[in-house]
Amino acid sequence: MKFKDFEPGLVIHHGPVTVDEAEMLAFSRAYDPQWFHTDAERAREGRWGGLIASGWMTCGLAMRMAVEAVLHDSECFASPGLDRLRWMHPVRPGDRLRLEATVDSKRVSSTRSDLGIIRWTWRLFNQDEAQVFEVEVTNLFELETTSGSA
Repeated sequence: MKFKDFEPGLVIHHGPVTVDEAEMLAFSRAYDPQWFHTDAERAREGRWGGLIASGWMTCGLAMRMAVEAVLHDSECFASPGLDRLRWMHPVRPGDRLRLEATVDSKRVSSTRSDLGIIRWTWRLFNQDEAQVFEVEVTNLFELETTSGSA
């Protein structure tokens, strides 16, 4: 999707993606080795009643879906950051997550005419339509500029 195609209010859908338990365990063991992400037996006895995915893996799944749905053929080259990262419900092995991304704003930089800025909100929902994740994302897009010289 190109910068010119984004408009405030546009909602982009992608997925579902199934959360694979082996991938979930591998991610958690490498990057978030808390017992409720890595120890199935102990997790069954814990607050969540079973294994739950690391929130950071959930972020990664959202990013993958955003790239597949939108960013893979865009002029996007960076993100200066995220706001309001929230994990509302645990994500479990076998969950089927879908992305709903809403464009909040679009503008060309006031100081650089070759820079487009999109602010959008990414939400993930599971197979029961429970929202499990939300984040406000800013992405930067390289724009073509017309040169005044011949």
